[in-house]
Amino acid sequence: MGTVIHLGFSPCPNDTFIFAPMVQGMIDTEGIEFDYRMEDVETLNHLAMEGVLDMVKVSFHAFLHLSPTYRLFDSGSALGSGNGPLLISMKNFSIHELEDRMVAIPGEYTTANLLLKIIAPAIHRKKILLFNEIEDAVLKDEADAGVIIHENRFTYERRGLQKIADLGEAYEKLTLSPIPLGGIIAQKKLGTEILDTLNRILHRSVAFAMENPDKVMDFVRCHAQEMEDEVMMKHIRLYVNNFTLDLGQEGRKAISILFELAHERGLIKS
Repeated sequence: MGTVIHLGFSPCPNDTFIFAPMVQGMIDTEGIEFDYRMEDVETLNHLAMEGVLDMVKVSFHAFLHLSPTYRLFDSGSALGSGNGPLLISMKNFSIHELEDRMVAIPGEYTTANLLLKIIAPAIHRKKILLFNEIEDAVLKDEADAGVIIHENRFTYERRGLQKIADLGEAYEKLTLSPIPLGGIIAQKKLGTEILDTLNRILHRSVAFAMENPDKVMDFVRCHAQEMEDEVMMKHIRLYVNNFTLDLGQEGRKAISILFELAHERGLIKS
């Protein structure tokens, strides 16, 4: 039996799309076996902080806290333009009018919450919910507004909700930089040899998925929670791009800009 890596990622289509080849035996994993589990993004953030998993998809907000003990891989990141979180409501509030109202967020350590802090720092009343519960909370008047991520970008309007602000767009205008949403990290204590191997495997997995989408879609559909095919494909196209294949210098610079801005605003302790 080879080395077993305990891996965590979400059931969202962009994650299952890129991980399918390596966990389903479609590529060479160089003798490494993956014992994987799927959780929502905030649960994964907390599991990473607890050190429960060897390799895990996390929000870049969480990675701000985890960078001393985890290595960020070159592949697998959700980073780009026009794909950031949205602030939505049933009513046509301004951001200023939400300062004393309840806003639902998909987790304390999500990048969505970090962007809300950057763009609307006066919003302090927050309710933490699973990302797929936020639309319902707003519709039931359990929250005045909500920050939505993932496939909810494609469903909120049909449910009678309206966009108050595109937090990603506001961040891009502020920084003139792509939005770093989430990335794949592994514990540094695994050692350089294992980490380098995982980096190669992950790149191989992303490349295979991008070149052979039909071969991974059964795995994606299996975990997409009855999502419509059209929404599922929009989701993948929005979050899987050239940065996912390789961050490169531009991607790494975008992450540094987010880190520096968070420190400058006092949102992360040095």
